[in-house]
Amino acid sequence: MLSLLNAAEPFLKNFKGIRLSTRPDCINDEILILLKNYNTTTIELGAQSMSDEVLIANKRGHTVDDVIKSSLLIKEFGFNLGLQMMTGLYKSTPEDDLYTADEFIKLKPDCVRIYPTVVMRNTELEALYNSGLYKPYSLDVSVKLCSDVIRVGLHYSDSLKENDVAGNYHPAFKELCESEIFYQKIKSSINDSNNHIVYVNPKSLSKAIGQNRNNILKLENQGLRIKFKTDNDLKKYDIRIN
Repeated sequence: MLSLLNAAEPFLKNFKGIRLSTRPDCINDEILILLKNYNTTTIELGAQSMSDEVLIANKRGHTVDDVIKSSLLIKEFGFNLGLQMMTGLYKSTPEDDLYTADEFIKLKPDCVRIYPTVVMRNTELEALYNSGLYKPYSLDVSVKLCSDVIRVGLHYSDSLKENDVAGNYHPAFKELCESEIFYQKIKSSINDSNNHIVYVNPKSLSKAIGQNRNNILKLENQGLRIKFKTDNDLKKYDIRIN
């Protein structure tokens, strides 16, 4: 840890501070004092789930209590708190994942990252998958589950793509989730078959339309006729319907 912090220190004059990730059971007063001295601003915890049963089944090596205690301590020391969550872990359900999201909210983190579980080659999870003991969520289930979380997605890497056996890896997973947000908003706001114009922020237009015009096609299949236009005054996820 010190060798990495020392390597970063000469460059801190060009940046606001250091953001790092660690395990929930690796936080204590001594570590936080040291990180403070190296101008660390944000600490993210790989919490993954707020179910002890799920954490044990996936051999995470920490408990829900570790997540709570470390989160409170990080905030007490004045760091920004980030929490990382994985949906669709072995022994988890969508209800468990939503419970984790609710428990995260109680801890009032400054940011949350949500990652769908991906089965990689030569892992214990692959053995569970091949034996039929583990069944990953479908991509549609993951998108719907994650669509209310803003910062989502897996960083692309060749090794991830080459060793992906099953699960929800998609290079545009975040955009799929954001498109689902717009789809649900539009669907709940229109209840007749008249022609409607949906206004969105220009930067959100492609997300509102959906990949391959998927949102337009889904709405048309329900008898809803819409056109999209842009309005610079609207915020990222806002819509206005005429």
